Amino acid sequence: MMAILDPVKLVIDNYPEGQTEMLEVPNNLENPELGSRMVPFGRELYIEREDFMEEPPRKYFRLFPGNEVRLMSAYFVTCTGFEKDENGNVTVVHATYDPATKSGSGFCERKVKGTIHWVAAETAKQVEVRLYENIVDEEKGKLNEDGSLNLNPNSLTILKNCYVEPALAEAKAYDSFQFVRNGFFCADCKDSKPGEPVFNRIVSLKSSFKIQK
Repeated sequence: MMAILDPVKLVIDNYPEGQTEMLEVPNNLENPELGSRMVPFGRELYIEREDFMEEPPRKYFRLFPGNEVRLMSAYFVTCTGFEKDENGNVTVVHATYDPATKSGSGFCERKVKGTIHWVAAETAKQVEVRLYENIVDEEKGKLNEDGSLNLNPNSLTILKNCYVEPALAEAKAYDSFQFVRNGFFCADCKDSKPGEPVFNRIVSLKSSFKIQK
């Protein structure tokens, strides 16, 4: 399933305003027998903030000005620009899409190195997500000099501004999902409400991309 934990808006300027189309998305790329689902797509999307950089390092194949990537199970898009707020934070990324590159169309005239996931802004569901890590920071040692436990201050991070595809809004307590590139999550059994699930990360995933220092 697709979920955006640290969102920034992506606007596809040449996509028809007001149009929504349903795209077929595989439930598991490694196991076609698990079938597919239909996910809404539109002009305005949310993508992960880390999937755009104004000045990218080497081997960064996601969105940056002039670069083309594939939106997972959708189209190729090329970044044309971005907007910032008064504090210098990127608020909107702009792009154009190539209608001929629709996933499943058989397009093969060119390839791109990067693929990023997304959710449509108009239909996305805003949810709370909780990221858990080890309570004890074992990398620095289990005990402090005074013998007390070396507790990890980042053992719980609560994110309230996350967006998920519409089907995830119907998740019930204990329902489990893999969020693309973000790990495995379970709907909280105490704090989830009908139509308002809270998701806990139970297993994280390691990214293959590391920013070079």
